[in-house]
Amino acid sequence: MSVREGSLQQKIRLVSQVLVGGLLLSSVSMALSWAFSPTEGKSDGEALYQAHCARCHEGQVKRAPHRDVISRLPALMVLNSLERGRMKFQGMTRTNQERRAISEWMTGKQLPPSTEKDETVAGFCEGAPGEFSIEAGAPQWNGWGVDNFNTRFQSAEAAGISADQVPELRVKWVFGLPMDFRVSQPTVVGGRVFIGSLQGRIYSLDAKTGCLYWSVKMDSGVRATMVVDTLPGTTPPRYVVYVGDTAANVYALDARTGKELWKVDVDDHPSARITATPKTHGNRLYVATTSLEEIAGADPTYECCTFRGKIMALNRFNGKLVWKAYTIPEPPAPVRKNAVGVQLWGPSGATIWSSPALDPERNRMYVTTGDNYSDPASLTSDAVVALDLRTGEVLWSKQFTAGDAWNVACETENDTNCPEARGPDFDFASSPIVRILPDGRRIILAGQKSGVMHAIDPDRNGEILWQERVGKGGLLGGIQWGSAADAKQVYVALSDVVRKTIENADGGLTRVLDGSVGGGMFALDIESGERKWHVPAVGCGDRPQCSPAQSAAVSALPGVVFSGSVDGHLRGYATDSGQVVWDYNADQEYESTNGVTTKGGSFDGPGPTIVDGMLYVNAGYGYRGGVSGNALIAFSVNGE
Repeated sequence: MSVREGSLQQKIRLVSQVLVGGLLLSSVSMALSWAFSPTEGKSDGEALYQAHCARCHEGQVKRAPHRDVISRLPALMVLNSLERGRMKFQGMTRTNQERRAISEWMTGKQLPPSTEKDETVAGFCEGAPGEFSIEAGAPQWNGWGVDNFNTRFQSAEAAGISADQVPELRVKWVFGLPMDFRVSQPTVVGGRVFIGSLQGRIYSLDAKTGCLYWSVKMDSGVRATMVVDTLPGTTPPRYVVYVGDTAANVYALDARTGKELWKVDVDDHPSARITATPKTHGNRLYVATTSLEEIAGADPTYECCTFRGKIMALNRFNGKLVWKAYTIPEPPAPVRKNAVGVQLWGPSGATIWSSPALDPERNRMYVTTGDNYSDPASLTSDAVVALDLRTGEVLWSKQFTAGDAWNVACETENDTNCPEARGPDFDFASSPIVRILPDGRRIILAGQKSGVMHAIDPDRNGEILWQERVGKGGLLGGIQWGSAADAKQVYVALSDVVRKTIENADGGLTRVLDGSVGGGMFALDIESGERKWHVPAVGCGDRPQCSPAQSAAVSALPGVVFSGSVDGHLRGYATDSGQVVWDYNADQEYESTNGVTTKGGSFDGPGPTIVDGMLYVNAGYGYRGGVSGNALIAFSVNGE
């Protein structure tokens, strides 16, 4: 029976095989037996773990967090993953007692008697939800890259912070988010901060004080940054928050109250999700999807793979589809059978992890794509793809790593479903950046996990202008979440995070972060690619479970660029020299505006949001061994 036939059992099986990124990852070989053979009687958390989780969490799968890492997390975080997060499809086949037993055994911590109350929903503003409006020309950081070009560069007027004032940045307020859940990058529009969590909760906060206007719970986790915009032609103006979740749902919410206006499921593939921040233009909302099916491919009995990257234009008023386009034009077809006789499909993958760049003046959209999941490798994986903004027609694509067909089977003991190409997994995880050169020519800057920054000409079908290697690259290496660019330079942070295996006192093996490898900051001339400066990472010294990797997206204002590190430091670098002009260690506890226990930690994923005299950033990212936390920190000059 083919996955494409879409039976319920196959959908449950596929999702139960999604390994990476979840906090509790079921054994791929046991997924169906777990789903259809419920345990009777009293639950045994250790037995359930050994049967369904140990294969991945004892070090066999590189991307799966080791049990030692999970043991440091709150039990409630693991339970939330089973009930509402990425593992909810596994959790729905278990009783509440069994879910709680697994969560408590893996973490060694007891759950509270009731988990219904969310303590983060506190510290309300007086008169909440209050009034909301967007004034023309008012400072804002709306969405992932601050503008259509994804520059992550805030103008001096909108930033409200000068380079000379950066050394005086101090904490003004801190809001406590759900502990250890990865969160979206803060969007700041109309004097409010909008932020979401993989727990599925969205918050609207006062940008100056951190008090809470409203909070709503979505059906699934929210990792993509939100976009706020006015519905065209509405009187009085109707302000809408657009949200994408990890179940590939798109929502439109009332920006003042959080009330749902409409909801659309944009991708019926069971592993589909939205990580790319949507973009708005005119009456349309542009939404891209990715998936975790490359992880399901680790199971030799899984018919890998059928998902391909997709981008859609939706009507902003009702969510109806205007057009859709695939990054791989041809649908997947039977390719061959694997060693155990299971049908394999392809091509697949080339998904879109990051926010598209829009150039309405040229009627263009640009997206970056990931690797293929299965053979045959396509010509549009690991590529920049240009589309017609009105119709979705693919105009051209430029590939940078050919033959990159890869899935998690390539990293496990049983590599039955690893593609014959066995590529290096050099996705583009970061958005393309568009800049206009002094003579009016466009240039696209695209940083890749290979460790290379590429510059191409969008008006000559992606012709390469220059390429500059800044790191070694790898599965977790290279240029990860995104760079920033002003009119002259592009600022590139290097990840190259490394995890090493060490032997425990009991003879077991644990994978930990290598504190001697990774990180560094670079400034490159956008016209020539010339390296203007390079600042090596500070390093971790003898700190355990520390990495100097700078995986998080960077953000800039005139004269200073900010980069967060897995070591818990957020640093500001002078754009003319690379000198560190500000260094803040977020690995500490805070008093929060909503009264919950709050601590900072590693920086990874989203970068700082800079607007109207404030800098907002998430601190605490425990995935892949970093220092976990739950702090949304707001800085201002002298904390005033």
